[in-house]
Amino acid sequence: MEEYGNGPSTGLDQSALRKMETGFNQEDLSVSDDDREVLRALAMEVADIAASDGMAETRELWKRHNMLEHTRPVVFCDPENGWNEIITEVQMRCTGKIARRWEMDLRKEIFWGKEMGDDKPVDPVFDVPYTVTLDDWGLDVVYHQTDSLGSFVWDNPIKDYQSDLKKLHPPTFEIDWETTRGSIELARGILGDILTVRLIGTWWWSLGLTLPGAALRGLNNIFMDFIDHPDELKELMSCISRGYLQKLDYLEEQNLMSLNNDGTYVGSGGFGYTDELPAEDFQSRVRCKDIWGFTESQETVNVSPDMYGEFIFPYEKPIMDRFGLTCYGCCEPLHSRWHVVKRHHNLRRVSCSPWVDVEKMAQSLEDDYIFSLKPNPVIVAGHDLERDAVRRDIRSNFEITNDCIVEIIMKDNHTIGNRPENLVEWCTIAKEEALRIA
Repeated sequence: MEEYGNGPSTGLDQSALRKMETGFNQEDLSVSDDDREVLRALAMEVADIAASDGMAETRELWKRHNMLEHTRPVVFCDPENGWNEIITEVQMRCTGKIARRWEMDLRKEIFWGKEMGDDKPVDPVFDVPYTVTLDDWGLDVVYHQTDSLGSFVWDNPIKDYQSDLKKLHPPTFEIDWETTRGSIELARGILGDILTVRLIGTWWWSLGLTLPGAALRGLNNIFMDFIDHPDELKELMSCISRGYLQKLDYLEEQNLMSLNNDGTYVGSGGFGYTDELPAEDFQSRVRCKDIWGFTESQETVNVSPDMYGEFIFPYEKPIMDRFGLTCYGCCEPLHSRWHVVKRHHNLRRVSCSPWVDVEKMAQSLEDDYIFSLKPNPVIVAGHDLERDAVRRDIRSNFEITNDCIVEIIMKDNHTIGNRPENLVEWCTIAKEEALRIA
C-alpha cells in the first residue's frame, strides 16, 4: 500500500500517480510454489521469536513505559533506508513481486528478533494494508526528480491565493477492493496457519498540516506568507485541517480504522502497547478516540514560537483533540515552542530530535510525558563506529533525563556505511547504558 515505484524521471505528476495503486495490482496476486515455501519458512521463524518468553517481557516493558511507569530507558532501532544495506539482494530468494515484498517484511522481523538486540517487539502477526490511491486534494503537485532516492523539486499549484485556494477540497481516495481482498486472502492462504494475518488501515504517517501545505503552496512561499499573506496562510492551514477532519469522519463511518494499542508503530518512533486504549465504551467499530494520533510541523523548524502558536497550532489542535492518546513532533526541536505544544490534547509521546536542548526538555517533560530521544544518525553512518563517542553521548543524555520516561530511538538513517554491525553495536551500547541507569 505505502510503496509505489517512481523510478528515475524528470517529472512526476501526482494526477498520474492517483490513477496508480500505491502497492500491488490484481496481476501481482500470484505466488509460486517455491516462493510460498520461502515465505512459510520465514513466517515460522517469526512465530518462534514472537512466542519466546523474552518477547513477552518486551511487550510488557513497552506497556509500562507507555503508561508512564518508571522503567529503564527503552531502546529501538529502525534503520529506515539502512535496511537496503542489511537485507541485500544476495539474501532475497523470492522472485514474484508481492512475495519479495512480504519476504522483506518477514526478514526485517527476524533481524530485529535475532540480530538487532534492541527492544523491538516481534508479534505473531502479518499485516496486509489496503491498496489505495493517494489523497487527492483537488490540485496537482508535479515533482521533478532525477533519481528515485535523490533530491527533488516540485511545482506548487497554489500560485495565487485568490484564484487557486478555492480549488482545494477535502482529500479523497479510492480503495481497490478487488486487489485488497485478493491480497488478504492470498496472505491468509500462505501464512494464516502460522501467523495471524490482519487487514490493517495505515491512513497517515502524520496528520501534520505543513507538509501538504508546503507541497501545495511551496515552502519558500509559505515563509513569506507569514508576513505578506497572513490571513491567506491561516485559511490554507484551516482548509487542510478541515480536510483531515473530514477524512477522519469518513474513516470512522466506513469502519476503516484499526486499533494501534499493540506492537503498531506510533508517532515518529515507539510502539503503541497500552491498557488505556481503546476507550471504555469501545465495542467493535474503531474511532479516533480509541487509538493513538500524531502530528508534527517539521517544515516550520525556523519559525518563531509565536508564529507557530498563531498560524499552525490552532489548526493542529482540533485534529489531535479527536484521539485517545497523542504523539507530537519528529525532527523539529521543540524546546522553544514547548509552551504551545504542551496544550495538545492527551499528549503522551514527545519527539526530542538531535537538535533539541535535552536539558530544557528534560525539565519540561519530567515524568509527565514520554521523552522520545532521537540521537543523530550520523554516528552510525561511517565505516568505523566510534564506540566511545556513542557511549559518551548516550550516557550523558540518560543522566540528564534520569527523572524522565525515556525511550531512545535510532532512525532517519540514509546509510549505515554498509555495516549492519554498526546498528547492532549501537543497540548493545544503548542497552548497556539503559541497564546502568535503571
